[in-house]
Amino acid sequence: MPYLLKSEPETYSFDDLVRDGKTTWDGISNPQALLNLRSMKPGEKLIIYHSGTGKAAIGTAKVLSVDAADPKNPKVVIEPGKRLKREKTLAEMREAPVFKDSILFRQFRLSVVPLNDAQYEWITAS
Repeated sequence: MPYLLKSEPETYSFDDLVRDGKTTWDGISNPQALLNLRSMKPGEKLIIYHSGTGKAAIGTAKVLSVDAADPKNPKVVIEPGKRLKREKTLAEMREAPVFKDSILFRQFRLSVVPLNDAQYEWITAS
């Protein structure tokens, strides 16, 4: 299952992930977001979304490993993929039929959002 990971670009941006080569995705406190994080599997596809400033999907990434031994602080290591050819804004996603009924718009403050394959493909299409 693909996921969308929200990050404040001033705190940790897609460019930071590219520079670092990989990172442990942490700092999550919302119980639903933690459940989503613990549910990830190595190899799953990710979308990095800049919240706050920008409000757009910026690039792709993938899950390298998941250590959910501590349910309140799972260790999910991710690596960058590619920058999107064209960023997809929150407004565009809101208008796209593929996002009708998406949890992205029902629980907007959720920082780890499951996507379906059609939503992932829509975001990554140029």
